[in-house]
Amino acid sequence: MATDPTEQLVRLFSEESRVRAFAAVALGAGSAEQVARAAGLPARETATALLRLREQGVVTTGDDGELGVAYGLFKEYARTAARRERDTGDAGSRATGERQAADLVLRTFVRDGRLVRLPARWTRKKLVLRHIAEQTFEPGVEYPERTVNDKLRPWCEDSDDIDHVTLRRYLVDLHHLHRSEGVYRRPTETAA
Repeated sequence: MATDPTEQLVRLFSEESRVRAFAAVALGAGSAEQVARAAGLPARETATALLRLREQGVVTTGDDGELGVAYGLFKEYARTAARRERDTGDAGSRATGERQAADLVLRTFVRDGRLVRLPARWTRKKLVLRHIAEQTFEPGVEYPERTVNDKLRPWCEDSDDIDHVTLRRYLVDLHHLHRSEGVYRRPTETAA
């Protein structure tokens, strides 16, 4: 199984001596002795760090024996990460956009825990009604009709176009509340 390049780099640079040796190479140290001096590391520790850096391909040895940073490898890692982010980001940004749109709808039609009015668009109406059900009733708890009415009245106080009875009917019709013999229950998420 191929390991994610980012994870490989994190593990590689989790050791301070490797970071210091890499930094020395990046700043121009071309030999193990120069790296040891610039990084302030003992020769043996420098040799071990450089060995791991070469094995992972982030430090190379040129034809002239000079050490150098494999900038091409980092560019390839960056391109791969950008592709992955773009591929997964499309779905993530779509979900973020949907969440922001839902928040905007709720801010428009619900203020201070009260329903200003019901949206005309059916999709928005369903969103607002689901929000009211989730904020008002616990899943799986049974409520007598009187309690349901008492819980829904405050939502309707500032609304001219809907009362608690209509709101209750919508919640039942959309299956946000189940009614049986005068007892209401909000279904659990798995049952919904």
